[in-house]
Amino acid sequence: MKRIVICCLGLPALVCFLRAADTPPKDRQQSDAKEVTVKHVKPKEAEKLVAEHKVTVLDIRTPDEFAEGHIAGATNVNYLSSSFARQISSLPKTNAYLVHCASGNRSTKSLKIFSQQHFDSIYHLDGGFEAWKEAGLPVEK
Repeated sequence: MKRIVICCLGLPALVCFLRAADTPPKDRQQSDAKEVTVKHVKPKEAEKLVAEHKVTVLDIRTPDEFAEGHIAGATNVNYLSSSFARQISSLPKTNAYLVHCASGNRSTKSLKIFSQQHFDSIYHLDGGFEAWKEAGLPVEK
């Protein structure tokens, strides 16, 4: 009978111990990077955000691509540059940004970097600059 009591009392204690070992400490839970808020927008939605001055446009294509045409007022930060993460780290984190590349591939990959750097609000131009042009929206050279 004593063995049954010991086993019954010991098993729950073991389970509690193992569960506690799997739970990260509270300070580590709270220090995890927050997720960046990303809203995917189509070209017409993006145009409205730009016209209402609600976003800063970040064109992350190469300088040569940018020179061939871009959204008026856009800032060029080359995603393929080795200093991309450092360059965006100097941007105000609380501003809202519209991020795009040519087709959406590079800008989708860049979202992880924006998240790691704790940006508050990112709009992603789905389809990139090509979608912008296909929608007949203005291009600046």
